[in-house]
Amino acid sequence: MNTQLKITKIGNSAGVILPKELLARLRAGVGDTLHVTEAPDGVRLTASDPEFDEDMRLGEEIMREDRNILRALSK
Repeated sequence: MNTQLKITKIGNSAGVILPKELLARLRAGVGDTLHVTEAPDGVRLTASDPEFDEDMRLGEEIMREDRNILRALSK
């Protein structure tokens, strides 16, 4: 997808209007929060929080590695 977005004035700020096709690809809508992170080739816009995704990945890794300990603690 190659989409150009024009920066427009919104009150004392500036913003862009996201087309519905882009919102659909992001699985985002009005009222959702988008996250911008730096990438080697520019910036990345996502609907998911990269820090939360990393925390979940680490949690799942710990649960896999320490499955027996967690099972014993749950009793």
